[in-house]
Amino acid sequence: MNTPARKPRGATHGGAQPIRLQPPSRWTVKNLLLSAVVLGALSALVGVLEQVKSRWYIFDPKEMHKLCQDALALHGNDTVSAVSHIVTSLSRSHPTYAINTAFSSTPLLTDSTAAAAVVPGSYTPNEREWVWNNAGGAMGTMFIIHASITEYLIVFGTPLGTEGHTGRHTADDYFHILSGEQWAAKAGAFQLERYVAGDVHHLVRGEIKQYKFHEGGFAIELAQGWIPLMLPFGFADTFFSTLDFPTLYHTIRITGREMIKNLLHGKI
Repeated sequence: MNTPARKPRGATHGGAQPIRLQPPSRWTVKNLLLSAVVLGALSALVGVLEQVKSRWYIFDPKEMHKLCQDALALHGNDTVSAVSHIVTSLSRSHPTYAINTAFSSTPLLTDSTAAAAVVPGSYTPNEREWVWNNAGGAMGTMFIIHASITEYLIVFGTPLGTEGHTGRHTADDYFHILSGEQWAAKAGAFQLERYVAGDVHHLVRGEIKQYKFHEGGFAIELAQGWIPLMLPFGFADTFFSTLDFPTLYHTIRITGREMIKNLLHGKI
């Protein structure tokens, strides 16, 4: 019986050559080393910036808390007057470029009392400055008092009530309640945290909670840290839920305007 001749070792069907594994290119190793150096340098830079970022802060959380409490002591449930008192006080104690005061489209008239309450009807929301904010499933209206790379200060709230995810942020967030109640809870909590007018809810950087503005409320929100890294959370609901691109445009317009204005004056 004739048997087929053996194929020479290394031969393959159709005469194709066997696949040979090539050793790593020296350029690949060089690129890996270069990447490691760049990442190391960036990590060192981030570490340095983390240590010095507080030098650029112009707001003090304790002073902000006292200012909000003073406004409530003067105006109680009159939230428009409380906001006016806070914004006016900040405009007197900080540079004009740092504080946006245009929350009303009409001049605010005040009464003759020592508290100088806003006359009902003289306040009209400035549609160029107030925007909706959808983030983490919660919805409210927002006025940006200050926005820079390391801080933002806003009026946030709703008369209707809302609930959502706080987000996990690169900044400490101080929520100064002006009206209503905010409820919050961490994962595993069996009791809610309750914050009422005059309280401050400090969400520590990196923490997350479920929160709810029970039956509506308003607050002055101060965030201190790396603000640009918080923006994707604030914009995500637009792309994956609301598709409200005009609101996104105005949010970017106002935030960018305030950040650039502060940068031009050396405020990071």
